[in-house]
Amino acid sequence: QVQLVESGGGLVQAGGSLRLSCAASGSFFSINAMGWYRQAPGKQRELVAVITTGGSVNYADSVKGRFTISRDNAKNTVYLQMNRLKPEDTAVYYCNADFGHYSGTYYYNEAGWGQGTQVTVSS
Repeated sequence: QVQLVESGGGLVQAGGSLRLSCAASGSFFSINAMGWYRQAPGKQRELVAVITTGGSVNYADSVKGRFTISRDNAKNTVYLQMNRLKPEDTAVYYCNADFGHYSGTYYYNEAGWGQGTQVTVSS
């Protein structure tokens, strides 16, 4: 069983910063890509940023230049540094990870999700 636990959300004024953290735990062989998604009220969940094991990153156009994703592979943790926050960044932010499992015979993947952390940006 795998688990992702997020922290760091909260209320901040427009222009401010927040840093989200997400730690993975449990039984797995490897963690491949890790990322952050967000869901605003009445909207679909959308990708914010993703980072591979090797450090390649990809961002949604709406956050490029303001958000930075990073990871500490030794700690199985992914971070999202959010700067110059805007009211439209208000959402529940979810951590996601692609876990690899090895049964001894074959390898398979499992997608894991965190419980979500609320980010609210006031104008």
